[in-house]
Amino acid sequence: MDLYRPSLALLTDLYQLTMAYGYWKSRTHDKEAVFHLFFRQSPFGGGFTLACGLTRAIGFIERLRFDEEDLAYVGSLKGNDGAALFEPAFLDELRGLRFTCDVDGIPEGTVVFPHEPMLRIRGPILQGQLLETALLNLLNFETLIATKAARVCLAAKGDSVLEFGLRRAQGIDGGLAASWAAYVGGATATSNVLAGRLFGIPVRGTHAHSWVMSFPSEEEAFRAYAEAMPNNCVFLVDTYDTMAGVDKAIAAGRRLREQGHEMVGIRLDSGDLAYLSQEARQKLDAAGFPKAIIVASNDLDENLIASLKEQGAPIGAWGVGTRLVTGHDQPALGGVYKMSAVRRPGEPWQYTIKLSEQAIKVSNPGILQVRRYRIGAQFAADTLYDEDLGVPPSGQMTDPADSTRRKVLPVSPDWEDLLVPIFRAGKRVYDSPSIHSIRDRAAAQLAGFHAGIKRFVNPHRYPVGLESRLFDLKTELILKARGLGT
Repeated sequence: MDLYRPSLALLTDLYQLTMAYGYWKSRTHDKEAVFHLFFRQSPFGGGFTLACGLTRAIGFIERLRFDEEDLAYVGSLKGNDGAALFEPAFLDELRGLRFTCDVDGIPEGTVVFPHEPMLRIRGPILQGQLLETALLNLLNFETLIATKAARVCLAAKGDSVLEFGLRRAQGIDGGLAASWAAYVGGATATSNVLAGRLFGIPVRGTHAHSWVMSFPSEEEAFRAYAEAMPNNCVFLVDTYDTMAGVDKAIAAGRRLREQGHEMVGIRLDSGDLAYLSQEARQKLDAAGFPKAIIVASNDLDENLIASLKEQGAPIGAWGVGTRLVTGHDQPALGGVYKMSAVRRPGEPWQYTIKLSEQAIKVSNPGILQVRRYRIGAQFAADTLYDEDLGVPPSGQMTDPADSTRRKVLPVSPDWEDLLVPIFRAGKRVYDSPSIHSIRDRAAAQLAGFHAGIKRFVNPHRYPVGLESRLFDLKTELILKARGLGT
């Protein structure tokens, strides 16, 4: 998707460039490093997260170039003394920069959990450092919105979920990314026509209150719309009096039927949606329109939809906007990007670790892979292991955030490693699936997890742990960094 000029190299924080310059000045820029992108807690207080954003990340990496306008701007930046921050020879280094890293990623639409790397970047440290901000920007937001959409769709229990959020999204980028992510998470369609054209997402929409208000009466508005678009009639009935609006929609539906067309349904956008939908359903059924669908909108989210379902609201489709595309109750996924190993070319890896007073913030060392075990039709556990140490033997895994939580690895011949090759030596080796295939993967993934993990309140905690040798290595590095090791 080419929405921008070819170069997005400056989609970064300044400190990435200052560190890159420092690597170059200290002649360590040719060191190899391993970085992992992951998050520490699932969003919305939930028990799962849905990975999204890899397609956009691949596009960013493929186009990573510093053009002359970029370099002129970087060269104009000044330090506190008024002198240039970066010398001309470093700008030449950036001018000739070509991506040569290996990248492994978890495919979009995969259910993931805290501490599991969604991306692993291995290669020259300067290149890996320059990717940090952009990759976090791309994966954090789309993963957040895909997860929110999955929760909304779980609440809808098979009903259509229509993403209506463009007008409230965070700008053009936010609107397009949210439409993509919402569809991956299970939304049926979007109102965003540009997203429909660019991504192939089905688009839906009829009319708003302004259409009704532009006519002398509601009857005339519905009649005119039915004449203009007889194959797209969902009448918005709450501009004035909702129940009277339902009656007028029924009248318009009868005229449509006389002309060989069928009313699709009505939309409720305000008021007591449980009560109004029940009353409207009775009117529609009594008038001979049992197949006419009731669409509800009005600041919906998974919790309100679940409540309306419990109240028996006969709503068949849900238009979800603001609370979906903004991640309303959690404004950001807390994704981070941490180095876990470094070496001079050809030398053994030196594993690195970031310490913290909070156990959840202590990073995991190594060249990490995630192995997911399945027992029958259900996923059973994930273990993180270090590729240099080799595949995990049968034994114990330990929660990376709580060393007292331990579990024996499942005895299961059915497993998969989640990180797959995306780039090798800077060359793309991965064929991105269509958005429809990604959406199908998300649905299949969610179906493979116990219902308790998908609860909105006090979800069950899916087992994720460090393979025993990796846990021992991490413990050794922590003790050494704190001056307690041998």
